[in-house]
Amino acid sequence: MTYDGAVIDLDGTVYRGGDLLAGADIGIEALRRRTAVAFVSNKAIERRADYARKLTDLGVPTEPGEVLNSGAMTADLLAREYPDRAALVVGEAPLVADLEAAGVRVTETPADAGVVVASMDRSFDYETLTAAMNALDGDAAFVATNPDRTCPVADGEIPDAAGMIGAIEGVTGRELDAVAGKPSPTAMTAATNLLEADPGDCLLVGDRLETDIEMGERAGMTTVLVLTGVTDEADLREATVEPDYVLDSLASIETVL
Repeated sequence: MTYDGAVIDLDGTVYRGGDLLAGADIGIEALRRRTAVAFVSNKAIERRADYARKLTDLGVPTEPGEVLNSGAMTADLLAREYPDRAALVVGEAPLVADLEAAGVRVTETPADAGVVVASMDRSFDYETLTAAMNALDGDAAFVATNPDRTCPVADGEIPDAAGMIGAIEGVTGRELDAVAGKPSPTAMTAATNLLEADPGDCLLVGDRLETDIEMGERAGMTTVLVLTGVTDEADLREATVEPDYVLDSLASIETVL
């Protein structure tokens, strides 16, 4: 089969922690011989150039323009939907940098915030939770970079943005107004625009059913689940989302192509 583009997840699909997954470079090379590739990460703890540099250092030469992350997608969403609102950020410095680069004003004062952005924050504490609660005591919007519960790392998994989102929801009773990353339409549109391709003509490769595969399924993409990340065979048997293909790893993508 032929495709006009391939959307490839990063954590758990191409690498875990700082290590390239076995054969991932071979799989990416096979895809690049046939179509355009976009790497799309739900993480906002690094910027696009950082991801491109990491991939290049791991033996997968990549330009920043081939990468999308949830920080950049959130920045675009806020600049478009809430252009005059200051953002209180529950997240890390790269996310703040992405927002500011898009012209979004960032504030640490809850009373000034017109939107609260929740993301993975490895320094999340009671003071941060209190600030988010106070900022949402009014008409501020509540936006998340991504809904992931965990992030795969070299020796297991660590808490991701869902932990911060859940804590804020718990103390405010508020639900999210928008999510920028996978599986949202925002992420799908950003990825297919980068590839200049229709969703139905694209391949999606990822390790997480409820973000990667769900986004692809909603958009009509051909979906490929790899078992090198957070999803295992037991999860697959119980899932309501069904990938078109299941592979042990990205190294086997030739069997789909």
